[in-house]
Amino acid sequence: MREEMLARLIAQAEAEGSDLVTLRAVVEEACDLGAARVLERMGLADETAHADLIELRQLLQAWRDAKTSAWQAVVDWAVRALLALLLVGIAVRLGLWDMIR
Repeated sequence: MREEMLARLIAQAEAEGSDLVTLRAVVEEACDLGAARVLERMGLADETAHADLIELRQLLQAWRDAKTSAWQAVVDWAVRALLALLLVGIAVRLGLWDMIR
């Protein structure tokens, strides 16, 4: 259908000359045809494509959230370990370590 429309527009442009309206129509139909081909090749030309894309976006957002949460947990544990080492260092410096033994 779109190929036919594009072929007719190109034939019209050849026969009548290329006015601005015809050229814009050719470009628009060519873009639509190209977009339809890309969607077809990607497997996104069916009725469920929109729902599939929504689900993929949700999965991607969940992955990003999990990655951010994991990094926050790593930083949190690193800060806790540093604070624990600092407290042990202060205890040793004040001589509290000998009292604990």
